[in-house]
Amino acid sequence: MSKTMAKLPYHYGVKVRVFPSTEQKRLIKHNSDACRFIYNEMNGMNRELFMLKQVKLPIAIVQTRIETLEQRLKRPSTGISNIHGWLNDPDLDSLMKANAIQNYRAAWNLFRKVHQSGVPVFHKRKTEQKYQTSCMYASKLNVANMVNGSVRLIDKRHLQLPKLGTMRFKGIPDKIFARRHDTRIGTTTISMDATGRYYVSMQLASEQTFVEIDHIKQSPVGIDLNTDNFLTDSNGNVVSNPRYYRSIKGKLAKAQRKLSRRALRAKKEQRPLRNAKNYQKQRVLVATLQRKVANRRNNFLHLVSTTLIKNHDLVVAEELRSKNMLRNHALAMSIAHVGWRTLLGMLSYKAKLYSRQFVTINPRNTTQTCHECGFVMGNAGTKKLTLNDRDWTCPKCGVHHIRDWNAANNILDKGLEKLATI
Repeated sequence: MSKTMAKLPYHYGVKVRVFPSTEQKRLIKHNSDACRFIYNEMNGMNRELFMLKQVKLPIAIVQTRIETLEQRLKRPSTGISNIHGWLNDPDLDSLMKANAIQNYRAAWNLFRKVHQSGVPVFHKRKTEQKYQTSCMYASKLNVANMVNGSVRLIDKRHLQLPKLGTMRFKGIPDKIFARRHDTRIGTTTISMDATGRYYVSMQLASEQTFVEIDHIKQSPVGIDLNTDNFLTDSNGNVVSNPRYYRSIKGKLAKAQRKLSRRALRAKKEQRPLRNAKNYQKQRVLVATLQRKVANRRNNFLHLVSTTLIKNHDLVVAEELRSKNMLRNHALAMSIAHVGWRTLLGMLSYKAKLYSRQFVTINPRNTTQTCHECGFVMGNAGTKKLTLNDRDWTCPKCGVHHIRDWNAANNILDKGLEKLATI
């Protein structure tokens, strides 16, 4: 009996671009709409149930409705399908329904743990399409892998998906394809972005690691993230900020103004935007510009994060609160488009992948503190450093500091102290 995804020690994700036929595109849209409908139906029943329970009078019709809703929410797959018969269409993937229900329940669990993103809300119909299915294996299989499940690779250019059939794809890494016989597939996401490109994302698990882990000597590093340069590490290395968004800001603004004019004209002529060909053509152009910027930024962040994790056994960074920092409207655009939060997320999961340590610390006074003597600017009659002060001299010990390099050293020291107390 093969192990389940949860019992396998190493996990990985891979996203490939697929090229569906016209019929397959129709099925993807049908499943995506059904997935959104089931999620919204569960959300609607829960909201109605909450409102009905606020009624304190024992009205019979209210009590009956509460019992009905509770029964449907216990078994939503059959409860919703029995009312809405179109959900029994043979074109719909039954595992899509199970994943939609599971995602709604997961959203509630996340709300109970975090209490920041709020309660689950209704999903609006958008240009993008997405739904999830699961890779199922026969119970008698000794080894579950990428070539014998309901989601499977046929060869290096084709894969099989439930209800969709065979589909051509590209982009799978050679190291993953070479290990297809000892790697298991879990949840699979089929999606279409705003530009009309289709993708399949697969969760993979295996008994062996997906990357080569090099055992290096102790080489801790602290990194200071800033808007002037992208980051400066405690060794004095500086990574410049590529500013991808600013490079196309003017072109994007011009395209968005044109999109707005076409939307206004379509509304004046009382034509739905989904049927306005000129509007849709311009919308795809705007989405393409945004996708190119996002791809370039993500590629840059992957290169930086992988280099840091591979070359250092410990990486220490500031625990930045981007939501709070965006309140500074003078720097909001620079902060939003630099991708700090994304970088920290990449460092976190890649540290686990490469068996490294990644620690975040409170950034309080990391910039204002002298690394040599510990003097904090703003005390003893001194003024705090501003963003324009790129280098400074400590008034207590007289050591000259490069602002970001000094901050990176302070971040590393705080990280080592934090690890020592654990």
